Amino acid sequence: MAINFTINPILLIPPFSVILMVIFKIPALPGLMGGVFLGAICALIFQGATLAEVVNAMHYGYVGETGVEAVDTLLTRGGFDSMLWSASIVLCSLTFGGIMEKVGMLEVIVAKILSWAKSTGSLIMSNVLCCILANALTADQYLSIIVPGRMYKPAYDKRKLHPKNLSRVLEDAGTMTSPLIPWNSCAAYMAGTLGVATLAYVPFAFLNLINPLVSIIYGYTGFTIEKIKDEDIPAPGDGGVTVGA
Repeated sequence: MAINFTINPILLIPPFSVILMVIFKIPALPGLMGGVFLGAICALIFQGATLAEVVNAMHYGYVGETGVEAVDTLLTRGGFDSMLWSASIVLCSLTFGGIMEKVGMLEVIVAKILSWAKSTGSLIMSNVLCCILANALTADQYLSIIVPGRMYKPAYDKRKLHPKNLSRVLEDAGTMTSPLIPWNSCAAYMAGTLGVATLAYVPFAFLNLINPLVSIIYGYTGFTIEKIKDEDIPAPGDGGVTVGA
């Protein structure tokens, strides 16, 4: 779809509304839907678009024809249709993760891994490796955070390690390594957006490569590893952190 657009200060309302909804912590779905609705209204009123053109732009994307190459490159983007490939990876990954958890595979895997994790350092190192493996096997960042997080929480509780330690490890190893694996949904998005192959930018992703190593070093040295004080441990049934026997 190609439409020349009109510039009007009122058109700043949709993006500013989205920013305000983020500031006031409006849930993601209502916030995104609100932005889409305001954008559609502006297109109908100020751009002279028909309802059919607005719907098509959402689905297939917008093609700018301003005559300015830089502006057209910025404005020309795919819609829902261009995102279906990466979205399908996420859906398949979540399905796979749900099956693994439901049939009890996770319990078997974590028991085997934790059998040799005798110290805090080895526990954190195994957690890091598990997150990286989850990124490679499930092809999705979310599962590399959720699955290892649920697997390792009882072990962290048993050692009286503060939940912030687990959270940091999941970010260092799950979030940070997802763009390094070519078939992961994050890497696929970045490669498609930047036009640079994953293996081409990996050697320069210093933060992504170093963070997991730093997390392991912290585990073995005890630096920044915070413990839970006995008085902060809630009684059974009170919720919060439960320390295993």
